[in-house]
Amino acid sequence: MAIFKSIETKYREERESLFRGLQNLDRRSFLKVSGAALAATGGLAAPHSFQPVTVAADADAPESKPAFRFAYISDSHLYERDVNDRFVRGLLRAVDDVNSLDPQPDFVFYGGDLAQLGQEKELDLGAQILKNLKAPLRIMVGEHDWYLDMGQKWQDLYGEPTYSFDHKGVHFVVLNSVVEKDFWTARGMTPMERMMTVAGLDNGLQSPFSVGEPQRQWLQEDLAKLPDDARVIVFSHSPLYKLYKPWNFWTDDAEEVQAILKRFKQVVVIHGHTHQLLTNRIGNIHFHGLLSTAWPWPYAPEGMPELTVEMSRPDPFNPNDGCGDGEVAVHPDGLIDKVYNLWNRNPITVNRNYLASWGKQNVPPKPNRPSY
Repeated sequence: MAIFKSIETKYREERESLFRGLQNLDRRSFLKVSGAALAATGGLAAPHSFQPVTVAADADAPESKPAFRFAYISDSHLYERDVNDRFVRGLLRAVDDVNSLDPQPDFVFYGGDLAQLGQEKELDLGAQILKNLKAPLRIMVGEHDWYLDMGQKWQDLYGEPTYSFDHKGVHFVVLNSVVEKDFWTARGMTPMERMMTVAGLDNGLQSPFSVGEPQRQWLQEDLAKLPDDARVIVFSHSPLYKLYKPWNFWTDDAEEVQAILKRFKQVVVIHGHTHQLLTNRIGNIHFHGLLSTAWPWPYAPEGMPELTVEMSRPDPFNPNDGCGDGEVAVHPDGLIDKVYNLWNRNPITVNRNYLASWGKQNVPPKPNRPSY
């Protein structure tokens, strides 16, 4: 009994230390707090959870098209720190993972759903943690960040949700793909009722996600200046294809967005939202999902892309299993190697040749525990 009391006391002290550190989280205190977060998980993973992926240079590639790497973190779903500290520890662990990479990635992309209910304290907490990244941050909005105040707080922190940028010869596009038709006004919903409805993906009350006509027009104009062989990578929170509508793993105008991208030789689309290893190809478009730092989703019961090699079924008694972060290696041809750094497991790499060959080459390892 004394042993259990000692363990309980130690955990309580670590938890209190974690939250004290989060009140004023500069880079020095981050190192201390993230160490406490790792200890609170039982020390199941080494501080340097994954090694940087290497990108082979292409001797025939022009200097304007170098290979490079960026890291990703996504879907942390933070509550206020006195409501749920496990999700806080997950994001701390991911930031520590990325900061441990040597060499550092060119930038870090955050894939949306930083908050769970879009509340000011949730978003501020996430911003406090993400500011400790060593590499520059790029970020995308998710539905959990948006529908409490229709994105006001998120935009105060990060600016417009739709934007593009160029990096080492690649044109990156970031879309807000979680636009919904107004289902709330006729029902007289409060902002929190609207938020809770959107957060319940399978409730059947909300409309499907979409990019929407204004953003599609913006995308058309943004890409107009690029040649057909341009290297293009698009970020969208929901997948830009129709996966499984009952869970809103679905973008209603996906085909219209794909039509805009169709003229390019090849395009990469990277999405969050589904919390899983997910791979697809539609014509010239190569799709890759992102892991979550909060929880893994089960795979949809129908509509799964043929090229997806599912990750092993998560252990329900291990809250970190099936979660993680990762890296993206961008090659001179514009295609990517996608690294899924699954916590407490071996990383899985989806090589660019796997999608380029329609699944015939560099096949990722099959799961040892298939999904239900």
